[in-house]
Amino acid sequence: MTREPRCARRGPDRGSATAELVLILPALLLMLLFLVLCYRISDARLRMADVAHQAARAASIARTPTQAVTDARATAQTALASAGVTCQDLTVDTDTAGLTPGALVRVTLTCTTRLDDLAMLGTPGSATLHATSTSPVDIYGDQLGQAP
Repeated sequence: MTREPRCARRGPDRGSATAELVLILPALLLMLLFLVLCYRISDARLRMADVAHQAARAASIARTPTQAVTDARATAQTALASAGVTCQDLTVDTDTAGLTPGALVRVTLTCTTRLDDLAMLGTPGSATLHATSTSPVDIYGDQLGQAP
């Protein structure tokens, strides 16, 4: 009497690792590209916060509200260009109501940037980035001969 084997022999598994890699690799690449996109967006937000700080400082050094608005906008545009952030639409809102020594100047930036430009991946759409910063007006500015 011949015995039947308890478990049937399976065929060879040659090439199964390659097939699994071919199936999983596109998903891994998409996840990697998504992480790059998230990094680039967070990096752009950090750069926007830095630019808002620079613009608020420039506005707080100015001695007239008109000059403060002009300086804040010019500083924001220059700093964004040097930071590598390209805005389709840039709004610089400067609150100079308290442009007296010791008061605070507030600058709010709003920048709409294309995602394909931001991530260099050809991603469609756009993102709106916001940043706000305040800076105190120098209390010794008048004593240093900087008064208008």
